[in-house]
Amino acid sequence: MAVPKFFNEVQNPDGSVRDAYKAIEQWLATAQKDLIANQQAEAEQFFRRIGITFNVYGDNAGAERLIPFDIIPRVLTSSEWKLLARGLEQRVKALNAFIKDVYSAQEIVAAGIVPEDLILQNPAFQPEMTRIKPAGDVYVHIAGIDIVRVDPETFYVLEDNARTPSGVSYMLENREASMRLLPDLFGQHRVQPVDHYPDMLLATLRSVAPRAAPGDPTVVLLTPGQFNSAYYEHSFLADKMGVELVEGRDLEVRNNIVYMRTTEGPRRVDVIYRRVDDEFLDPLMFNPASMLGVPGLMSAYKSGTVTIANAVGTGVCDDKAIYSYMPEIVKFYLGDEPILKNVPTFRCREPDAFKHVLANLSKLVVKEVSGSGGYGMLVGPHASKAQLSEFEAKLKARPEAFIAQPTLALSTVPCFVEDGTAPRHVDLRPYVLCGADKVRCTPGGLTRVALKQGSLVVNSSQGGGTKDTWVVEN
Repeated sequence: MAVPKFFNEVQNPDGSVRDAYKAIEQWLATAQKDLIANQQAEAEQFFRRIGITFNVYGDNAGAERLIPFDIIPRVLTSSEWKLLARGLEQRVKALNAFIKDVYSAQEIVAAGIVPEDLILQNPAFQPEMTRIKPAGDVYVHIAGIDIVRVDPETFYVLEDNARTPSGVSYMLENREASMRLLPDLFGQHRVQPVDHYPDMLLATLRSVAPRAAPGDPTVVLLTPGQFNSAYYEHSFLADKMGVELVEGRDLEVRNNIVYMRTTEGPRRVDVIYRRVDDEFLDPLMFNPASMLGVPGLMSAYKSGTVTIANAVGTGVCDDKAIYSYMPEIVKFYLGDEPILKNVPTFRCREPDAFKHVLANLSKLVVKEVSGSGGYGMLVGPHASKAQLSEFEAKLKARPEAFIAQPTLALSTVPCFVEDGTAPRHVDLRPYVLCGADKVRCTPGGLTRVALKQGSLVVNSSQGGGTKDTWVVEN
């Protein structure tokens, strides 16, 4: 099998070093390996000291882990970022329009663009939302759009995360680590800041407070609690925004109004940035056994006295089958061609596509429609005969549950490994904030790295790590 040619983000097509990376390449060429290793170790101690860890569900060891941080920054130029930012804003506007339509007239179904069953049979579809109109018609307030790069000019959207996208705390702490450990190198670049993200997030949340809210609406962050894998991020963001971090037991609903219990008595809550899944938000509406949510919350939400961000039911557009229709979705609602491309996708529910996938299984990446985190996925070129056979059986049993895509030649950037520096594959998760007033994009985002040699899986639960992402002037 031919070895695919991967785009090295450090180099121009002629092999010369890109201007944006020249200072970094000079640093790597002159710095002693032991010095970089010490800086890498200092970064690990920094993250351990501040407690930035995560849990892997289903891990028998049950131990908290550090997400590996690679000290060599990834660089994007300001012109590259402007293109991405325009595409991200367009995509999030289309996602919001799609979700609004899904829970109202379903015009896109009537137009024959998206099949009705992909919506109504979607596990994330919440019929209750057909009777709820969120403030400002905003459903996806915080989006994490996963981007991959395959050549100097081409960025693809790999996935839309519209429920409770995580990882932004790593973006902020990675920048802190870079500035602490590489001050001279950082000072040689005009790097666009990311530390204002919490202020942008708070402004976005305040902009979607109910109309009846006072001039300074009360915002809280609802967490499932300290045993959640992303609890560090929940507490970090609440602290940075200056809002209360609450659990379900800290809130109550009276007369369709949400109140927070405080030592000074009940305080009305206007906006809830929830990091609790739909199923557990309100035991009176969803899972009656849930101890994480707030009884009566959905009734208050329906009454328009509180905003929930992201809105309930936004997961309908996280579905990988829906993802395959995003070019058509953008055109239908905005009347424009998509700025950011989709990865070509075969829907196994369609007979011709299904036949193609079965005939080319060893060349494709196959994903569960509702899967996430790198689980339930087959990377054909790296799979054994036994794995291919097992996945073929799964496909034949439930073709509608899978999509397939070509194996992308993900771009590489240099990483610090045991033997020095080596190229590793990366993706990018920019964070997009959509309020009633405007759309805000943080320059750069979280670069995730497939640290295992040859791996294309960047998820932290699958052994991936992270990098600081610098957007520099060019």
